[in-house]
Amino acid sequence: MRISIAQINSTIGGFSGNMDRILSFTKRAAAEDSALVFFPELALCGYPPMDLLDQDSFVEFNIQSLSVLQRELPRNIAVGVGYVGRSPYAGGKALVNAYGIILNGQLVFEQFKTLLPTYDVFDEARNFERARSWSVFEYQGERIGVAICEDVWRETDIAGTHYIDDPVRNLLGQGISLLAVPSASPYYAGKFRVRRDLAERLSLRGDIPIVYINAVGANDSIIFDGRSFIAAPARREAASRPGQVTELVLTARGFEEDLATWDTSGAAPSLPVAGGAAAGGALDAGLSREELDTLERALVLGIREYMEKCGFQRAHLGLSGGIDSALVAYLGVEALGKERVAAFSMPSRFSSQGSRDDAADLARSIGCSCSVLPIEPVFKSFLETLKGTFQGRPFDLAEENLQARIRGMLLMAYSNKFDSMLLTTGNKSELAMGYCTLYGDMCGALAPIGDLFKTEVFALCRRINERSGRNVIPEAILTKPPSAELRPNQKDQDSLPPYEELDQILKLYLFENLSKREIAARGWDAELAGSIIKTVARAEFKRRQAPPVLKVSPRAFGMGRRMPIARALYEI
Repeated sequence: MRISIAQINSTIGGFSGNMDRILSFTKRAAAEDSALVFFPELALCGYPPMDLLDQDSFVEFNIQSLSVLQRELPRNIAVGVGYVGRSPYAGGKALVNAYGIILNGQLVFEQFKTLLPTYDVFDEARNFERARSWSVFEYQGERIGVAICEDVWRETDIAGTHYIDDPVRNLLGQGISLLAVPSASPYYAGKFRVRRDLAERLSLRGDIPIVYINAVGANDSIIFDGRSFIAAPARREAASRPGQVTELVLTARGFEEDLATWDTSGAAPSLPVAGGAAAGGALDAGLSREELDTLERALVLGIREYMEKCGFQRAHLGLSGGIDSALVAYLGVEALGKERVAAFSMPSRFSSQGSRDDAADLARSIGCSCSVLPIEPVFKSFLETLKGTFQGRPFDLAEENLQARIRGMLLMAYSNKFDSMLLTTGNKSELAMGYCTLYGDMCGALAPIGDLFKTEVFALCRRINERSGRNVIPEAILTKPPSAELRPNQKDQDSLPPYEELDQILKLYLFENLSKREIAARGWDAELAGSIIKTVARAEFKRRQAPPVLKVSPRAFGMGRRMPIARALYEI
């Protein structure tokens, strides 16, 4: 039997467009003589719908769209699609995360999701009722089981969640010959290898092919990388006995829509595995060259999708001459084209000539416009207005932040005048430590690199230059000490630990939830670790007001890390 994976980019609530994609890809699969085509989890309504599920009209549009598909899909091809269903169970939530198979105008099979994640960016138990039974779809000699996304992640400890139900074991007990895994699995660096290893374990466990169908595109902070695949037991001649080894017999493209087809009667030649180890080893921050290239693709997709799905045509940013704004400007141009990105250099009395030149050089390198808006006249006016109020007090953080807020006001004025989306340029290290100014450099609609540590920013910029064969990011930007330039001779390390130390401790605290004592046990200075943890906690109020960040790590600020603002700074 020929099976197709239709890896599509659904828009949340875009029922008409999502249906058009499902119809179009199904016709393409039919033209390739496929008997069955699988679409991702909740492909009909988009993922994650969040509290739109509280609106009955949203659910009803979704159900009506399913009925339209039943009427309009081509005959003689089975179509698996994810949607929101109304729960048939007494008690519990009113809705289910459903996956159905449509054949010849009829919904011939339906399976609900069992394991409803409530960690990281997920909160499905808030809206959905879990499945209470598991069935098999028999079609053209195959016995097909469906396990929706998290239903297979029980096999790992990545969630840190203990599930009682085991949908995969139940399906394997019913003698399935193939397991379909429709998913909306968010990207982060290295995630593909995690999915691949999981699927290979499942394939070995059941001695069956695993068809992993992943969404592609981005919705708000979440990026879906696609890279759907089929893992199957190796051919007899490739192993000492069937099922001893698995291989990827098909992989779909990354970060773009794709249709990929496989025939169960004979495995196609294995394709190169996306996300594997790259030749040449790792650059800084522990990321390989391939991982850095993939990270860049994710960020570019995230910017483009956020712009398009929010209805913006143009973007702009402040270009300081530093590495963060340089990277954001580069990514913006890659995502939108140089004609749709505007940069603004806004020097003050403390801006070095080198930074002014570096900003201009960067703009020339990537081809976007760069206008100069000196803030000194406005800064002087503010200082004059506040002179009596500030009398007798030294120049300090108040005057530093005034400069950042003046820049924020100017950039937001441009947003209003030209309906342009402001890209915020802060990185994760700064957000973690509160080394940023509310209503100043935190102004904006999207923080493209808000989930990249400073060391990762440097590594990605170096990789961009290496791959391009030229200094797209000027060398002066890469080599000068980072500085906000809000007072004379200011350097980031006047206020922060060296980024090489800071980022490693932040990873232990944010990703592994280690306490000061546990971090010290890993060989780090206990006093430094404690200071960083307290600073992160005190900055929570800033992050609550920050623009959404593009999630590219296992745990990003925002939806994936929900912390109280007002709390005691306890020690564990």
